[in-house]
Amino acid sequence: MTASALRLLAVCEATWPAASARREGPWAIRDGQGGGKRVSAAIALDPVTEADIPAAETAMAEMKQAPLFRIGPADTALDGLLAARGYAVVDPTVMWVMPVALLTDRPLPRVTALTVWEPLQIMREIWAQGGIGPARQAVMDRAAGPKTGLLGRHRDKPAGAGFVAIHDGVAMVHALEILPHQRKQGVGGWMMRAAAFWAADHGAGEVAAFCTEANAGANALYAGLGMRQSGGYHYRIKPETETARND
Repeated sequence: MTASALRLLAVCEATWPAASARREGPWAIRDGQGGGKRVSAAIALDPVTEADIPAAETAMAEMKQAPLFRIGPADTALDGLLAARGYAVVDPTVMWVMPVALLTDRPLPRVTALTVWEPLQIMREIWAQGGIGPARQAVMDRAAGPKTGLLGRHRDKPAGAGFVAIHDGVAMVHALEILPHQRKQGVGGWMMRAAAFWAADHGAGEVAAFCTEANAGANALYAGLGMRQSGGYHYRIKPETETARND
């Protein structure tokens, strides 16, 4: 696992935080309060053995969360242990990153992409339409440090919403959602550039975003902007507990 990938995982945890987390043996057990896999999956902090897994399962069950584990590039042994216990792979995710300077090389067209915090009601409505409801919006509210919302516009109409926060010099974009009828108009690209300008103003040197492999549109957006892949991760969950997309 590269230092860059480790750093990005830490940035994600800080900018899209769980409601609470505690150490349980080699695990970080996190209370997501319905905010999705990124805030509720257990994380291995130290090497684990098969004997360590039941304690994590019990801790998550006590919080009424499905047993769920995040598997990073350093977790090969854990991945095999969970596979042997019947855990399935879900939501393989790509980590994208690039220098801020490469996204601030051209000015933003007027009122095409704005940064605003607190989120406007129209932003909350766009998120909700894309499945980013109150529990995920609460994750944004509890993020510490510099943060802002993104509002994309096209032809004088709201077109998209996003969230960006900074940790350790990296501005990570989360919850980037474009209205279906406003897609393929370049809105997402301008919103990423707006995030970069805001990041530069707040001392960040890089912009990052995570995206599931299945989200072809978002991955094409990030690749088209020149972002580079910096590793990836996935989750392991028991098939009978898998529900809707939660990343």
